[in-house]
Amino acid sequence: MNTPDRWDYVIVGGGSAGSALANRLSADPQTSVLVLEAGRNDVKLDPFIHMPAALPYPIGNPLYDWRYESEPEAHMGGRRVFHARGKVLGGSSSINGMIFQRGNPMDLQRWSQDPGMEQWDYAHCLPYFKRMETCLAGADDWRGGSGPLILERGPVDSPLFGAFFEAVQEAGYPMTDDVNGYRQEGFAKFDRNIHRGRRLSAARAYLHPVQGRKNLRIETLAQVTGLRTAGNRVTGVDYLRAKKLHRSVAAREVILCGGAFNSPQLLQLAGIGNAVDLEALGVTSMVDLPGVGANLQDHLEVYIQHESKLPVSIAPWLKHRHKPRIGLEWLMRKGVGASNHFEAGGFIRSNDAVAYPNLMFHFLPIAIRYDGSRPAAEHGYQVHIGPMYSDCRGTVKLKSTNPFEHPAVQFNYLSTESDRNEWIEMIRAARNILEQPALEPFSAGEISPGRSVQTDQEILDWVARDAETALHPSCTAKMGTDEHSVIDPSTMRVHGVEGLRVVDASVFPYITNGNIYSPVMMVAEKAADLILGNTPLNPSMVPFYRHGQGLPLYPDGDPRNHAWNARTDPPSASGATRAPVRGREPR
Repeated sequence: MNTPDRWDYVIVGGGSAGSALANRLSADPQTSVLVLEAGRNDVKLDPFIHMPAALPYPIGNPLYDWRYESEPEAHMGGRRVFHARGKVLGGSSSINGMIFQRGNPMDLQRWSQDPGMEQWDYAHCLPYFKRMETCLAGADDWRGGSGPLILERGPVDSPLFGAFFEAVQEAGYPMTDDVNGYRQEGFAKFDRNIHRGRRLSAARAYLHPVQGRKNLRIETLAQVTGLRTAGNRVTGVDYLRAKKLHRSVAAREVILCGGAFNSPQLLQLAGIGNAVDLEALGVTSMVDLPGVGANLQDHLEVYIQHESKLPVSIAPWLKHRHKPRIGLEWLMRKGVGASNHFEAGGFIRSNDAVAYPNLMFHFLPIAIRYDGSRPAAEHGYQVHIGPMYSDCRGTVKLKSTNPFEHPAVQFNYLSTESDRNEWIEMIRAARNILEQPALEPFSAGEISPGRSVQTDQEILDWVARDAETALHPSCTAKMGTDEHSVIDPSTMRVHGVEGLRVVDASVFPYITNGNIYSPVMMVAEKAADLILGNTPLNPSMVPFYRHGQGLPLYPDGDPRNHAWNARTDPPSASGATRAPVRGREPR
């Protein structure tokens, strides 16, 4: 147990992964856990956090958002790309779009092909996905029914959703029952982190129910400024409370859960990273790990927007005169405010040479941007689209030894030929869907990018000007045992350092196919067992859909004998025959 300045575990970051870990690690009353969150508390009555439809309001607001931005992106006209990061308990799960997507099972098959990653295949990870969720659409071999994350599926009441589903089928794409179940490929209603009309963040699902535990303390406005070390061991942390009060605590172990930007920043400040880069800033190298801050990956997206000639979108509800009614109905857990409105979408392959879906669609019954700005059209609709497996790689590097200065974040968006090719395929596939007969009664024409954007180069120029991050930064302290890895996948410890672990999106070796909140939570659930030394959950040897193969993926019970060999590049349009996918396959 703890004394006032010593804890068994100090968790740096009370975001998605940190919330789950705090819950699981503190379940033993003899184990003391301190959570240090640099942001403020997620006040229960704050509608900007808890009202699903209010999600544009926290983005860019310094009360809720750390407001990162990239370094100038050379292939996007030198512009900086804004990155929202949650500045509140629950981290980005308290300000994100609440879309719950596990990714494709083949993502984890790819992970498992890297050295040391054999226990991170789909069969070994599926039980942790199931443990964390209560899928209200029904538990089965693929979905959980008793976890802390309660998942509601989109109601898709708007006629625009029905027309969209008809359009994707007219374009030759399949429907699926559940993008998080047996088959991801296709279009369906989406699971969302919303319960009874309120956002269910990681903090609300994992932290608040256990915050009364005597062995658990949660401090907000507590920014860690450095790791305390003795030789190659981390012994605690230094932090500032409310930017004024200097504090230090000792720990048997420190667990970094700061995400793809902050975890590598703290590692580098402690001298753990590329020795040459660190010494240039006057940081004494503790362990030379060049993989720290390398391998940065993300999803970029654009909106294709159409004006609607029928008054069927939710745009009129944005007028100020409707806000009192929206608020009143939301307090009764219903109405426009009780949905994130990202209720449906899907995943497709960009061409027949792609092994599994590499393009993602989110459909929205309004034409609007994340910051709340919208075109002049009164009614409209849009798809958010972007490639899932870009081979662009970026970096997170210290600018100085000041822990309050954001690191230099460079994504190198659009820097490879295969990435640019996928974007061209993506835009053409999306336009093909939106121009199908089912949507013709609604469409008054394309607003964005507009019909003037037609050629390959015009498409790429528009993407460079208009694309935004989907807010999925990851992979900057990857798991593995090769020379580029940072984290031991069997313990979550930093290679070469005692008393220090990392558990968040930075440990992904490759980004997953979809929004990354769900796989982050799976990693945290699995990591909790590894840290505590618990017997891992038994692997789930269930089949999953793979294009072109009607048989179960694991006919002999050994996933490694049948996994796609992901030692090569991810599914990519580069060099592939560019025939769009046509011909609906059976569900």
